[in-house]
Amino acid sequence: MERGLPACKRLKNAQNVRVHSNLPIIEVFDSALQAALQAGSLRSVRSNEFMNENPPKGRYSRGYLPHYDLGGVTQFLTYRLADSLPQNVLENLRLQVERKLITDREMLISIEKYLDQGIGNCYLRQTKIAEMMEENLRRFDGVNYKLYAWVIMPNHVHLLLTPKEGYSLSEIVHSCKSYTSNQANKILNRTGRFWFPEPFDRFMREYEHFEKTFNYLENNPVKAGLCEKQSDWRFSSAWHRKN
Repeated sequence: MERGLPACKRLKNAQNVRVHSNLPIIEVFDSALQAALQAGSLRSVRSNEFMNENPPKGRYSRGYLPHYDLGGVTQFLTYRLADSLPQNVLENLRLQVERKLITDREMLISIEKYLDQGIGNCYLRQTKIAEMMEENLRRFDGVNYKLYAWVIMPNHVHLLLTPKEGYSLSEIVHSCKSYTSNQANKILNRTGRFWFPEPFDRFMREYEHFEKTFNYLENNPVKAGLCEKQSDWRFSSAWHRKN
């Protein structure tokens, strides 16, 4: 990449590089995307400058929620504490989807609204547990996945990431949840289920979707009334960029 060019300009040049490269486009864009974030010029990048090389070809469901799990696809991932959403609420939403009264997307939006109400014990509000979560997420950034944005809320976690070659989304989720649930239960001196078994995920269709999701994720603490600015929330990618 040429030095001295604005971040958004380098992204445009990265698009040209892809024509002569066998690398997944997410890797080609990576350094320029980070430069754009640092320069605060994320919004200036156009939609055709960020695309997943291999768009999802199908989906599956393990019970309540739809899932996509293809390597190299950028995903918005959420997993939540076991007591963060009343079971009857989840059952009602699932029933509405089955009856085609609402879409999968509308179901996920409703779930997110409930999560932001701070229902349950909100163990992730405890500093020691949040620090353990953060250390685990950042430890594998660049190893198992590329982590673009993240936030640890009081009762759920949002991630925007791309699995590295050889790692599936389900493997990444299982590894993280297994380790952090064991550690959290030790800290809390408790036993039993810590996380709700099923996460939910959305694949990024194009750059505007990525951009909107990135901004939604980092603004989640503000929207939930936990802080005034994105960078005020200690356990987030927004805070780490500023500090």
